[in-house]
Amino acid sequence: MATLLFVHHTPSPSMQAMFEAVLAGAKHPDIEGVDVVRRPALGATAADVLAADGYLLGTPANLGSMSGALKHFFDTVYYPCLDSTRGRPFGAYVHGNNDTAGTARQLASITTGLGWTQVADLVLLTGEPDKAALEALQELGATVAATLMD
Repeated sequence: MATLLFVHHTPSPSMQAMFEAVLAGAKHPDIEGVDVVRRPALGATAADVLAADGYLLGTPANLGSMSGALKHFFDTVYYPCLDSTRGRPFGAYVHGNNDTAGTARQLASITTGLGWTQVADLVLLTGEPDKAALEALQELGATVAATLMD
């Protein structure tokens, strides 16, 4: 069975709604043979990353940057996972009150350095998640999970 590691920082009701939508997509009944492992960003380890076949990432945009929690995750796992995880698929979402561009750039820089393959467009959201945003988030989760099906 393939493992999809879902690393997230979920400090607000908006982020919780986004997390739940992505998780629902990743665990859709049509997705078979994929185990979704959820880890808060401050609890995810290099061993989690090495054991996974693909990744979902979720973060708020704080003052133009990814959350400190997700940054800590990347600081912790970057070098231990650098050579062993190249080419693995990932997808990500970002929530900001008024801007997500800086966080999107940071995610692109780090995941490019790791050699991960982006298999779905980033879902970038400002304001409260509406129906269309929640559907896009479900699609994000389903798309990344589907890339891991046999």
